[in-house]
Amino acid sequence: MLAPKSVQVELDLKLVKIAGTWEPNEVERRAAWELYVELLTRVAVVPLSRDEGLVREALSSLYSLFATTREVLRKAGPQVAEPKPAGQYNLAFLAVAMLNFALRPVLGRWHPVLNEWEAARPASRSRREHEHAWAQIGALRSELELTRQQLTYYAALLAAACGVPDLTATVTQTPEPPAQD
Repeated sequence: MLAPKSVQVELDLKLVKIAGTWEPNEVERRAAWELYVELLTRVAVVPLSRDEGLVREALSSLYSLFATTREVLRKAGPQVAEPKPAGQYNLAFLAVAMLNFALRPVLGRWHPVLNEWEAARPASRSRREHEHAWAQIGALRSELELTRQQLTYYAALLAAACGVPDLTATVTQTPEPPAQD
């Protein structure tokens, strides 16, 4: 698959909507690939069902995207932030917008509230049982699902910029067992 010259950008990040085009240069494509792999291999784009995992783990995974994104942008250098004509975006802008408008509000709201609930866990109760007993668990899981949907779209945008198939659907499907002879 050949990388396109231009990619349509339409991100609804709760607090801001971004629409226009992105004409990634080669450095942006390489950095986009690194960010894509990070998103694709985390809970960020995998649905978290009620009976799976801990929301603490999901929040921690989302939080780690800040350090990862900073490192990718730092390593790629200023070419990922080069100015573009009006209506066009660069990778640095898109990455920072995703961190500040999709992730930061969720983490800023839920990390301290969840910390308080976790601190009240009796020693006799497992982390999982305690989390499931929390009155706000449904609201947090709903917000995590909305964030996952945003990050899934963002991952698809990164894949398109790299000229690779979007693999986000594969992380939510159970693999087919091998054929029996």
